[in-house]
Amino acid sequence: MLEYHQITRTADRTRLAVQVRGHGPALLLMPGQANNHHWWDRVRADLEREHTTVTFDYRGTGGSDSPAGDYTTMMFADDALTVMDSPAITRFDVYGTSMGGRTAQWLAVKAPQRVRRLILGCSTCGGAHAVERSAEIRRLLSGPGATRALVDLMYTPQWQANNPGPYTVLGDPHMTDAARRSHLYASNTHNAWEHLSQIAAPTLILHGSDDEMAPAVNADILAGRIPDSRTHIFDSARHAYFDECADLATPMALEFLAD
Repeated sequence: MLEYHQITRTADRTRLAVQVRGHGPALLLMPGQANNHHWWDRVRADLEREHTTVTFDYRGTGGSDSPAGDYTTMMFADDALTVMDSPAITRFDVYGTSMGGRTAQWLAVKAPQRVRRLILGCSTCGGAHAVERSAEIRRLLSGPGATRALVDLMYTPQWQANNPGPYTVLGDPHMTDAARRSHLYASNTHNAWEHLSQIAAPTLILHGSDDEMAPAVNADILAGRIPDSRTHIFDSARHAYFDECADLATPMALEFLAD
């Protein structure tokens, strides 16, 4: 079982913390907005039994640098390609969730010869064609009870009762306010609509039916634009379907990647 950590430098000299675990074909895992590689902690062990899983901490999170300025999902995609260049991984699969799914869209567009298969979870195309979260959800996430609201948006009450946490998908607690704003900017300005038809990789689109962070209709919108794609909606699941429905979602992902 391979496991190592390294620091990779991007073209603008930003230091990115990289984590590699497992064995088998390379699988790049992309977490959600304002999160680091720990987003995948609860499901990574199952993925790495068949894959060499590669993660990195986005700029502004974890062990990576936090340079000033606005970030974009296209910038994060460039960072990801730099990460995969470092161990000379020329061809790989990608599983991106939430903002990681937005970033993964650009990866597949920018490097079609390198991305073999693509999984997009709880994500959107961005821009005017996406269905965004409601004003009420935005209000809850900016209010005094934001953490409680975020947990409820991620998981159903029944699952929370049986899995009291701590949860690793609620954001990097050590991020600066400036880095959080930069991540929010990246997520809010994502718009890959015009380029989705260029994605050549077979694509699996996964979503929770009760996701209010990124409404489930976005799965159909993505599928309508990505040529070789299929969808699966997990009944009653919320934004963190990959965790709550891991007993179904992870085998489904592995089966798709093994085709």
